[in-house]
Amino acid sequence: MLQAALSAGLASEGADVVDLGTLATPAVAFVSAEQDAPAAVISASHNPYHDNGIKFFLPGGLKLADATERRIEAELETIQAGSAGAAMRKGASLGRLERDEGALARYEKHVVSCLEGRDLSGMRVVLDCANGAAYASAPDVLRAAGAEVVSVLGAEPDGTNINHECGSTHPDALAGAVLAHGADIGLAFDGDADRVIAVAQDGQVVDGDRILALLARDMHQQGLLGGGTVVVTVMTNLGFHRAMEPAGVRVHTVAVGDRYVLEALDANGWSLGGEQSGHIVFRALATTGDGVLSGLLLADLVRRLGAPLHELAGSVMDKYPQVLTNVRVARREALAGADEVWAEVSRVEASLGREGRVVLRPSGTEPLVRVMVEARSEQQAQDCAGRLVGALHRALGEAEPGPSVGRA
Repeated sequence: MLQAALSAGLASEGADVVDLGTLATPAVAFVSAEQDAPAAVISASHNPYHDNGIKFFLPGGLKLADATERRIEAELETIQAGSAGAAMRKGASLGRLERDEGALARYEKHVVSCLEGRDLSGMRVVLDCANGAAYASAPDVLRAAGAEVVSVLGAEPDGTNINHECGSTHPDALAGAVLAHGADIGLAFDGDADRVIAVAQDGQVVDGDRILALLARDMHQQGLLGGGTVVVTVMTNLGFHRAMEPAGVRVHTVAVGDRYVLEALDANGWSLGGEQSGHIVFRALATTGDGVLSGLLLADLVRRLGAPLHELAGSVMDKYPQVLTNVRVARREALAGADEVWAEVSRVEASLGREGRVVLRPSGTEPLVRVMVEARSEQQAQDCAGRLVGALHRALGEAEPGPSVGRA
């Protein structure tokens, strides 16, 4: 419904619309770059189908800047208020609707070409496509690269089962399948396939931090890491930062969101960045995070190094215990001026020293403040998080229900 409405609306304003069919976000970005045309994706990313919305790309496959999104939202509000004053187009001035049946094949060929002639022959792979956009492309790409795809989970999308207890946010089934089939690696994508989480031969889940650490170290050793720098977000585990120091890799930190990773890469001519969630951006190869490409290159790394993924992932970094807390508050917008809260943050940071850190950030859509604490022990992280939750409630008021706590 959203796709039909968007296509009709664009055509009514005189734009020609090319339908690419069911295609992953990075594949749409690839076509946008290929044709130097703006693009749009109907997606809920890693969320349930009823959260679907519209994600836009600039010509060239780049995400919109915050200022551009605000201008679009302001124009939308003007139109909804009925004061746009635009004349209705008709006849030959309307846009045309057509399909591009070859987009998927061109994207798959591009991803496989990133191996530069290497292959994955001899590797046994299990995939979880999240009942999403990679249900066809991921198996195609891995098989074209020479891997034996022994099992594919989450490859029967029906429009409502996308991300439902499967994919990168629910890797348990993938871990079981990897063990059952004796596979070398498992790869789980999210619904729009711009992120990947891996599972090692022993069933261990390997998150985006460990994947990025392996890739950064490998690229640096090959002289392929632009500026000797990898870009991460504030949510990246402290263990990642500690691991990159002896590897000679500099770490540049940005706000949460792969768009900010990409902006830093482009502004500085760097080549690699990513997030704990599994968004990995290879800037020389793509304009956005690409789960299938990232999974392919991770499998290639495992094959080249000749060691099991669980050994590589375990040795690349020591992960600090991380406590994530969503604190429901009555006055989220008052966080910046809440001196009591920031004083407590300073005290917690002083107690942690270099062996921990704190991140507080307000949610953009909910009455929440997100608290992240890392420390050398989980108990210390829990204690520090509890102190910050108390400070937030005292300063900003408490909203029901209470906070939920997750561990990573």
